[in-house]
Amino acid sequence: MLGSFKYVVLAPWVAHGIQQVATKGWREADLGYLVILPSMILRGLHNQAWITVSRLQNARGKRQIVDRGIEFEQIDRERNWDDQIILSAILLFLGALHLPGGQNLPLWRTDGAVLLALLHAGPVEFLYYWFHRALHHHFLYTRYHSHHHASIVTEPITSVIHPFAELVAYELLFSIPMIACVLTGTASIMTFELYMLYIDFMNNMGHCNFELVPTWLFTWFPPLKYLMYTPSFHSLHHTQFRTNYSLFMPFYDYIYNTMDKSSDTLHEKSIESKEEAVDVVHLTHLTSLQSIYHMRPGFAEFAAKPYASKWYMRIMWPLSWLSMVLTWAYGSWFTVERNVMEKLKIQSWAIPRYNFHYGLNWEKEAINNLIVKAICEADKKGAKVVSLGLLNQAQSLNGSGELYLQKYPKLGLKLVDGTSLAAAVVVNSIPHGADQVVLSGNISKVACAVAAALCKKNIKVIITNKQDYHFLQPKIPEDAADNLLLSKTGMAKVWIIGEGADATEQLRAPKGTRFIPYSQFPPRMARKDGCTYSTTPAMSVPKILQNVHSCENWLPRRVMSAWRVAGIVHALEGWDEHECGDTVLDMDKVWSAALLHGFRPVAEA
Repeated sequence: MLGSFKYVVLAPWVAHGIQQVATKGWREADLGYLVILPSMILRGLHNQAWITVSRLQNARGKRQIVDRGIEFEQIDRERNWDDQIILSAILLFLGALHLPGGQNLPLWRTDGAVLLALLHAGPVEFLYYWFHRALHHHFLYTRYHSHHHASIVTEPITSVIHPFAELVAYELLFSIPMIACVLTGTASIMTFELYMLYIDFMNNMGHCNFELVPTWLFTWFPPLKYLMYTPSFHSLHHTQFRTNYSLFMPFYDYIYNTMDKSSDTLHEKSIESKEEAVDVVHLTHLTSLQSIYHMRPGFAEFAAKPYASKWYMRIMWPLSWLSMVLTWAYGSWFTVERNVMEKLKIQSWAIPRYNFHYGLNWEKEAINNLIVKAICEADKKGAKVVSLGLLNQAQSLNGSGELYLQKYPKLGLKLVDGTSLAAAVVVNSIPHGADQVVLSGNISKVACAVAAALCKKNIKVIITNKQDYHFLQPKIPEDAADNLLLSKTGMAKVWIIGEGADATEQLRAPKGTRFIPYSQFPPRMARKDGCTYSTTPAMSVPKILQNVHSCENWLPRRVMSAWRVAGIVHALEGWDEHECGDTVLDMDKVWSAALLHGFRPVAEA
């Protein structure tokens, strides 16, 4: 109900802590009370770290347990994973204020730590086991626990996605050892902090969908298999439903004969699985500093929505700059997404550079070396196609990929810059009946292809810049050259714009103009007077393209840039030719192939 302002519910307790410090000073204030809020922030960061690591690992396909995709429905259902942290904070604040013995706790007590560990291994694990089994009874399962089990393929945050009543029950269960320590006078701040860290760590690990617990650990100390579960152990509970009910210790599943017989086999199989083969590699890079939070391994909720700059992201600029330094120092590409279409394995690899790096002359060699390294690695992995994606935005950087072909003429894969499909999307976006368009912005390879195609269709293409006009003239077929016009007063109501078509340029268009971008980056929308803006060249993806649960930059859900789609279509068709440098494939052929495989034009809003 409160949305992004839900943290306001903690304000009274935070204000009370500030009042304590103001009136009593730091030495006299209750340290146990004051550390509650910082510890909750650390819990959020801990959970986010698991999300990032899990998504990076699953994108590679290495040690993955359940080889299935996640969809937007699950992301939406799990977006409120931090509600559990807020509830925990409220209960801790209430306990620190009103529970006898809950005030002025010492930093550490060994007897309290031992008591808490024993109470968790005994009553908590035992009660959880039977409570969990009860939740799988039809009456409770359909009303409560099915919400959690809707996620067959789990992510770390799936661990805390429960109906409110179920969350309260878990909080009360985990509070048993803590309350016991308080009432016996053995409680301490560090004991409670470590206990919450243990619960979060085990919860996240059990739902991360990749195996990280080595088999030698159980060989070296066999009793450990009764005391600690593994991600594959709990994953079986989400796929089989009637086995592996234990919390973190499988002990009770062994006692009550609910242990899944395939637990050990799945664990060994998952830990030994290698990084999977790849057919199509889409190379991309970070755009703005804030875009790192929008990437799939970033904030799950942000990644599931079209990218938009947020005010609260801007205040995180120190962390953004730090991330830029770290990615810059990393020195290699990293896998950020994995998709499957029919039998085609598709991965997206991010080059650790931001958009502004491509304009720096001293970065060009380093960027090209990174791209070459990625292309060679893709070739080594047996990829059929490498889609250059955002990386071909600067023709001066690599000649639209021609540089890589010159350097490695015997590549087994095909380089695809996607010009033909991007241009086809633009051409097919022209409203039916339009007989003239204005072409404005920096002239790119796509702009040239669009202008040539429209002139061949007998549509007048008006250029407002004299230099651009003379540049385009030789690229238009002789029998259609008369359709390329130079005019300072283009009054057409369809404008095809790229980077460089600034607000001043757009203001020259008549009221009600439709602006169709041909560049990979959306233009600044300078017109509000009945003018409309299409999305950058892109296509909606078919349902058979799986594991699509993040938005590509600023594009809507289940929409991919034409440059990215072009690589997939190229591999599906098995075309034995590159599309880079000056080469542009037959636009009609590529467009028809994309439609044949289920890709569709993006519906206008």
